[in-house]
Amino acid sequence: MSTLRLGDTAPDFTQESTAGTIRFHQWAGDSWVVLFSHPADFTPVCTTELGKTAALATEFARRKTRPIAVSVDPVDAHQRWVQDINDTQNTTVDFPILADADRKVADLYDMIHPNASTTATVRSVFIIDPQKIIRTTFTYPASTGRNFDEILRVIDSLQLTDRHKVATPVNWKDGDDVIIVPSLQDPAEIARRFPKGFKAVRPYLRITPQPDK
Repeated sequence: MSTLRLGDTAPDFTQESTAGTIRFHQWAGDSWVVLFSHPADFTPVCTTELGKTAALATEFARRKTRPIAVSVDPVDAHQRWVQDINDTQNTTVDFPILADADRKVADLYDMIHPNASTTATVRSVFIIDPQKIIRTTFTYPASTGRNFDEILRVIDSLQLTDRHKVATPVNWKDGDDVIIVPSLQDPAEIARRFPKGFKAVRPYLRITPQPDK
């Protein structure tokens, strides 16, 4: 399968999980989704990542986003691992972990990188919008844990820029100033959309307060 790219439709699948059978598009419904893969169960970095995801349940819910993990181990191993995650990370894992023993999902989403490992998935992340479109991807090596603050930051940016004609600058966080997109040139529309005004650093670089704050 060729590599999935931004703007592609996220492939649908049916797979077993710690929450029973998952029919992906149906399960996702009208939510945003973070689909993220793990090299294997009972590994230290993955344990911290899944614990962090569980701890951020309120933050994901506030963004109408559903996390779902995938590993190539079977369901019974996942269930035993969840007990370890809850115990060592002082949390409760309440999102599904796909049991991808047949590598159906790993192959669909190109999560096996043979030069890194022929059997284990790399740390892939797919941020998928309610229309099932892939909006962001990250790929990390097995040795490096993901930054979930960054994942949430990207979701904030995507949701904001979908609603308003803005882009978010370097190191932007929710509440910071944003950039008016260069394609928006009509003065009346700019005044209507951005009543707080803007600062034109250059004709193409116009800074304005975040419009929904």
